[in-house]
Amino acid sequence: QVRLVESGGGLAQAGESLRLDCAASGIIFSINTMGWYRQAPGNQRELVATITSGGRTNYADSVKGRFSISRGNAKNTIYLQMNSLKPEDTAVYYCNANLRVYAGYHPGDYWGQGTQVTVSS
Repeated sequence: QVRLVESGGGLAQAGESLRLDCAASGIIFSINTMGWYRQAPGNQRELVATITSGGRTNYADSVKGRFSISRGNAKNTIYLQMNSLKPEDTAVYYCNANLRVYAGYHPGDYWGQGTQVTVSS
């Protein structure tokens, strides 16, 4: 069973910074991509940033230059450094991993439970 655990959300004022952590655990053969998505009330879940096993990153236009995704020394851990936060960054942030639990299995998507980020003006 695969489990993704997020931490680091909370309340910040506009212009401040927060960091989100996510660790994947359980039966994992290999991880293709990990990333962060967010969902604000009334909106669909949207991509924030992703990072591949090779370290290639991808960002939503709305966070480019402000957010930075990285991997820990343990390749099953990722971080999202969020700087210059804006009220429109307020959302529940979800960690995602696209991974194989066993060799030869098709990769699947797994999600964390979500962590709230609230930015006040």
